[in-house]
Amino acid sequence: MKKFFLILAFAAFLATSCRKIEVDGSSTTPPPTGGENTTLIGRITENRTLKANNTYVLSGLVYVTNGAVLTIEPGTKIVGELSQKAALIITRGAKIIADGTADKPIVFTSASSTPQRGDWAGIILLGNAPTNSSFNGVAGVGEIEGGVNNSDGLGLYGGTNAADNSGVLRYVRIEYAGYAFLPDKEINGLTFGGVGNQTIVDYVQVSYANDDSFEWFGGTVNCKHLISFRTLDDDFDTDNGFAGKVQFGIAMRDSAVADISKSEGFESDNDANGSTLSPQTSPVFSNMTLVGPRATSTNVGNSLFLAAAQIRRNSALSFFNSIVMGWPQGLLIDASKGTPTDNNIPNSLAIQNVIIAGCAAPVKYAASTTSPTGANDASILAWYNTAASGNSILSSNDDVKLTAPFNYGNPDWTPQAGSPALTGASFGSTKLSGFTSVSYKGAVGAGDTWFKGWTKF
Repeated sequence: MKKFFLILAFAAFLATSCRKIEVDGSSTTPPPTGGENTTLIGRITENRTLKANNTYVLSGLVYVTNGAVLTIEPGTKIVGELSQKAALIITRGAKIIADGTADKPIVFTSASSTPQRGDWAGIILLGNAPTNSSFNGVAGVGEIEGGVNNSDGLGLYGGTNAADNSGVLRYVRIEYAGYAFLPDKEINGLTFGGVGNQTIVDYVQVSYANDDSFEWFGGTVNCKHLISFRTLDDDFDTDNGFAGKVQFGIAMRDSAVADISKSEGFESDNDANGSTLSPQTSPVFSNMTLVGPRATSTNVGNSLFLAAAQIRRNSALSFFNSIVMGWPQGLLIDASKGTPTDNNIPNSLAIQNVIIAGCAAPVKYAASTTSPTGANDASILAWYNTAASGNSILSSNDDVKLTAPFNYGNPDWTPQAGSPALTGASFGSTKLSGFTSVSYKGAVGAGDTWFKGWTKF
């Protein structure tokens, strides 16, 4: 009997000694043989398909590498392990094919039965499209935020291929993600780094993020039908040369929840220093509906909310045919750091056919102290109000006449009869080449249901 126990102990020692140590994504998630391993850990180095009849667990930082394709069937659920700050990172050259349907969306969410924002880290797509970032002295390559880079460079992004393809995200929900690795070095609900314009991103909802819902670092990816629901920081953050096109997007804020860094609908920088590095951050947004914390003028909400759109640090973001409602500030042209942002007006920065409603300060300007341009609040307001631009300012959110824009449980951004959003959109600008031409302003037209069914509020 004593010999039998010794044999058992020796066998247990061998099993423990041979177990792989998973550090910094160095282990490999093997492709399934027989019964499927539903825990994803370390690196996925071969093509793999996740099946809808399973629930999968992301354990720690999971990298798709080596040109592998991770395919996820419609209706599949993937949860992030709570204690590991789990993230899914699609590295340069690899792909994700998460192609859900309206009745079978793919859901990334918390493993907790009582989920909270920040339960897991999020999804990161990294590609080879251009960026103005640099890393270790190499221009055109950036290190993505969030502490996911390692000695193998699996957290790097950027290159020279604007038509790079990182796969498909369609009919996907991302819930309770976001991780603050360091201040201003966070993982967002969905992060793009140098993602190219052959990537498909359509019908994606990010809810209860613990930082930004969507953030783009460089790249050229085009996106449609995006929803940011009750995030902590910014809804749509653009940096380091992002030059993609985004159409039909909704942001809805929780009036009680905002970030210490100041929360906004759009936050846009050319880079952290406001430099003149190229490619310049110059995304184009159209048909956006940005609903802030102020359902009424007396409902101020969290004091950390700043603006629906803060365009700063030499960004040339443009937006068209959109609705901004219920924010402390509507549009903030911020020239206070780096090359003054208003130098991009009117050639590369355009705001046209936009409704700003129910904002305490509809249009504001922050001047440069080092290179003043002479602009001020009045001159930027006059530019916004140029008749040819088709912009308007309404004193009350009710004047927009949307169905239920501030209803957290059952929101509806459809314009009602008599709404000024039903007409007045224009797609004559050359910046809007490739956009879908519609007659209405905002993300939703009369009779639209694209934000229903696959979403969760």
